[in-house]
Amino acid sequence: MKNLLFTLFALVSLGATAQIKWMTLEEAIAAQQQEPKKIMMDVYTNWCGPCKLLDKMTFTNEDLVAYVNEKFYAVKFNAEGEHVLNYKGKQYFNPNYDPTKEFKRNYSHEFTDYMGIRGYPSIVFMDENANFIMPVTGFLSARQLEVYLKLFGENAYKEISTKEQFQAYEQDFQHQFKS
Repeated sequence: MKNLLFTLFALVSLGATAQIKWMTLEEAIAAQQQEPKKIMMDVYTNWCGPCKLLDKMTFTNEDLVAYVNEKFYAVKFNAEGEHVLNYKGKQYFNPNYDPTKEFKRNYSHEFTDYMGIRGYPSIVFMDENANFIMPVTGFLSARQLEVYLKLFGENAYKEISTKEQFQAYEQDFQHQFKS
């Protein structure tokens, strides 16, 4: 009986919070062929404190998790990692990767440079054909990220072409994610 209670407690504890279904960019692009969705890519580094906070504080918000899993393919990409990545017929890698610097500042991955990412964390949004829409750089709370998730998830970005229009969108935005 004691073992059964422990097992039930452990299962409830582990399953109590929903998680984002992370995948590689190649997996997301393949999934787009079966079910078109946009891509939300978390571009991080192993040494980045705000990146760790994003994982711990933002990507655990139940409302955000549910929305991301419904509307996006979520991708994790280590901006300084050694992963060889295939994107639109070209192979990208990190020719200067130093394994002794795995948890320190390392060399930038070619794909990071291709995307023009210079700060971490960055969240890159892509359309249903894996074309870049826009990156958002810096730590964001779940409610701050909600603005961008819905901007792209609901295609509102297609109606916005100026900074002033975005500011109006942001000002009128009705948050639904709980803090």
